[in-house]
Amino acid sequence: MDLVGDFSNVLYLVTLALAAVGVFALIDAAIRPAQAYVAAGKLTKPAWLAIIGISTFVLYLFGFISFFGIPALVAVIVYFVDVRPAVRNVTGGGSGSVGPYGPW
Repeated sequence: MDLVGDFSNVLYLVTLALAAVGVFALIDAAIRPAQAYVAAGKLTKPAWLAIIGISTFVLYLFGFISFFGIPALVAVIVYFVDVRPAVRNVTGGGSGSVGPYGPW
């Protein structure tokens, strides 16, 4: 049993999973309207696309347990917990009581 190799494989898989989450955040940020970022009081859409794109690249390249990986992971988390909900609320996609034909 090679514990070091197993741990290395687990870290690699977690790194790939976090990079995939970063790609999802990048795609999600790209499909949101640019005006919604400004209306929500956040940075502009190109700024968030750059932040998330660079963070995803850094996560893939260096991993999440590194000097550069931790701030990159924090940037992706900030997008998901702060920016994405605010932008979704501006565009009308944040309410849980909206059905396919409007609110109910």
